[in-house]
Amino acid sequence: MIYSEKNHPNQVKKGSIEVICGSMFSGKTEELIRRLKRAKFAKQRVEIFKPKIDTRYSEEDVVSHDRTAIRSTPVESSGSILLMSSEVDVIGIDEAQFFDEGLVEVCKQLADNGIRVIVAGLDMDFRCVPFGPMPALMAVADDVFKVHAICVRCGALAYVSHRLVAGDKQVLLGEMTEYEPICRDCYNEVRKD
Repeated sequence: MIYSEKNHPNQVKKGSIEVICGSMFSGKTEELIRRLKRAKFAKQRVEIFKPKIDTRYSEEDVVSHDRTAIRSTPVESSGSILLMSSEVDVIGIDEAQFFDEGLVEVCKQLADNGIRVIVAGLDMDFRCVPFGPMPALMAVADDVFKVHAICVRCGALAYVSHRLVAGDKQVLLGEMTEYEPICRDCYNEVRKD
């Protein structure tokens, strides 16, 4: 008998959680898209989700700052991901910091069911506070991959997404006119002003 990947007697479908985190402009979404495209190339069944509130570049697509895009399904809550994830091998979730805390249990359940879950999101908000479900996701992840932007003020590795506009609301969708990636030292200097 010839064994393929689908009928090999020793093959066990193994689930996992991979978290890609960092500041804005660090390449999180770019890395997520790269991993999802590789899975599609390998003929794996892939579904991608993003929070419905993220409409910066597209209502439906996940789009990186360099305009690389992949089709996704916008959802209101993490529970919707479970409802729409049957018959898949890999699930991608972008902008995870905008989801509710239930995302952690959703990802654990998906991984326990043998699905590879790849999550991308900001690890901290503009005040350097851990953001949404990201800290808990990093704690339960099989792999955490932190990417860094370059500090626009001094050229060191960026630490935080510094907000350039007034306001204390944690969620403020924006790009280069609203945020800049800066290192820890530059962030501390800005806070003194």
